Amino acid sequence: MKILSLDSTAKVACAAVCENEKMLSSFVCHNVLSHSELLLPMAEQAMRQAGVCIDDIELFTCTVGPGSFTGVRIGSAVIKGLSFGRNTPCVPVSTLRSLAQNLVGLEGIYCPLMDARRNQVYNALFEYKDGVLVRLTEDRAISLEELAQELSLKYSDRKIYLSGDGYEIAKKFLASFPLLIQETPVSLINQNAVSTAICAYEIFKDGGAVDDLSFAPTYLRMPSAERERLEKLKENNK
Repeated sequence: MKILSLDSTAKVACAAVCENEKMLSSFVCHNVLSHSELLLPMAEQAMRQAGVCIDDIELFTCTVGPGSFTGVRIGSAVIKGLSFGRNTPCVPVSTLRSLAQNLVGLEGIYCPLMDARRNQVYNALFEYKDGVLVRLTEDRAISLEELAQELSLKYSDRKIYLSGDGYEIAKKFLASFPLLIQETPVSLINQNAVSTAICAYEIFKDGGAVDDLSFAPTYLRMPSAERERLEKLKENNK
């Protein structure tokens, strides 16, 4: 199965073409250009380097959140546009599950994090057990203090690996707690479209594909502009 996979949920933009779980091509960019300018050309380049065209793609996927609201929307829009009217299955993938997939093979608790600002992170916990990536929590927006307490209570005796764009802030905060935080290899910290493709293939086999019309982003909380609007409205109504 030929899979086109994208990720634009943080500063990194990436695209990959895989055959089942095997990578055929992969592109990653840390560019000052916006994802709206980068993502479609990267997808086209990934297909060209893999020796396939859009008609060869049998599964479309991208991470659908949590992450940057703009980035999440751009990735989803590109996938919806490429898959529109093709009757080709699409698979939405949690950014956090994809980040956990980066860490597969390491022994310990996987703790992917996306910076949600306001002293919060988007987070979920996973572990790799008996050859399977096991989800320990649902995706959630959580304060660093709450996360530290949870890890201290349940996993203080386990190695813990962090990944995602919340890596640095979480590592610094968690350093003051009695936790076995490990050094994550640099190449495994950021988003990776190959990991997204691997997750999508597993979800597809489990019957989790949708059509292009049903493919949609996942938001764990409202955009900041909307939160600020509601807060002002609340203040004005006092």
